[in-house]
Amino acid sequence: MPELFERHFSNRARQMKASDVRELLKLLRQSDMISFAGGFPNTETFPVELIREICDDVLKEDGARILQYGITEGYQPLRESIAGRMRGKGMDVTDENVLVVSGSQQVIDLVGKVFIDRGETMIISAPTYLTALTGFRMYEASFDPIPIDDDNMRMDLLEESLKRHATEGKVPKIVYALPNFQNPAGVTMPEGNRRRLVDLANEYDFLVLEDDPYGELRYVGDDIAPIKSFDDEGRVIYMSTFSKILSPGLRVGWVLAEPAILRKLIIAKQSADVCTNGLSQAIASEYISRGHVDPQISKIREIYGRKMRTMLKGMDEFMPEELRWTKPEGGMFIWATLPDGVSSTELLDRAVERKVAFVSGRAFFPDPDDGKSTMRLNFTHPSDEMIIEGLERLAGVLETGIRGRTRTA
Repeated sequence: MPELFERHFSNRARQMKASDVRELLKLLRQSDMISFAGGFPNTETFPVELIREICDDVLKEDGARILQYGITEGYQPLRESIAGRMRGKGMDVTDENVLVVSGSQQVIDLVGKVFIDRGETMIISAPTYLTALTGFRMYEASFDPIPIDDDNMRMDLLEESLKRHATEGKVPKIVYALPNFQNPAGVTMPEGNRRRLVDLANEYDFLVLEDDPYGELRYVGDDIAPIKSFDDEGRVIYMSTFSKILSPGLRVGWVLAEPAILRKLIIAKQSADVCTNGLSQAIASEYISRGHVDPQISKIREIYGRKMRTMLKGMDEFMPEELRWTKPEGGMFIWATLPDGVSSTELLDRAVERKVAFVSGRAFFPDPDDGKSTMRLNFTHPSDEMIIEGLERLAGVLETGIRGRTRTA
């Protein structure tokens, strides 16, 4: 029956397919499954009673206006609050630079609409956020992947790529970067590399899309100023979200950009959803203005920092010595690398049989032949006890896979 409608789909729709993670999440409804797969916040961090109180207050005080359509740019008090917090991070912005969006994921779609023509190349890190790959593919982008190391995207290889593109006469319009505790690898870009990225953008005439959903989730070391804070020509488009510091279900994020860029993003958003959920915006605005955001971030950091330490300690204790993994300073993920020739995709099937799940690393590369021996582990969602139990189960699966590869090599 599905093939009956095939001819009615657009060429773009025919190329759509569900991501590996989305398909995997269907398995995680099993109550006895321990999941390191999803990028979910822990529900323990959701301020349910606070949200209930704020929701009651804003509806009593201004319910009719809040429940009406709003302007596409966003709820004005929230735009002002966001701009104020961003100035505190060193960005030279006002509310005129702020567009409130339906989760920061919407920014990827809007940027695709506004900047990407069919077949155009984007520069990304390898690996990178898999839903960014999916989103940009919707606009038929091609990708130039730059490998990462412990300092995130390798600047030396980026420069080589830019020189090559310049010689060929067409430098890509956009470099997509996740500087803080990158999803999936958990690595952080140092300040010097952030400054260098801005210098390269000025030199080669491209834009930087700075995706920063995890910047507030630092558990070790000092905060590093955003790439946008070093932007002296307006080339950095900055995006972030309330999903990790309040609630993902509210679907409120934001993007900062120069007015000329923001105008195009606003027009693109108008054709998508007219405006972001007004009640959610009012809740987020009050959350900031009443002084709750920083205490909540401190609470989240304490919980997630403990979970990260628990996972890292457990990996040291249980994992086979051939496995290598990153040591993040924050965020939600650890990136692990198996010996060459050991397929994480094949091991995932065995892990699911043992009631533990992760994401195979190949999902985070534009070329599915890359990342076959890598895996992403989330530490924020499971309980502390489940982290330990899950690592013990997973270690047994990995040990068997590595030993089997050794015997057949």
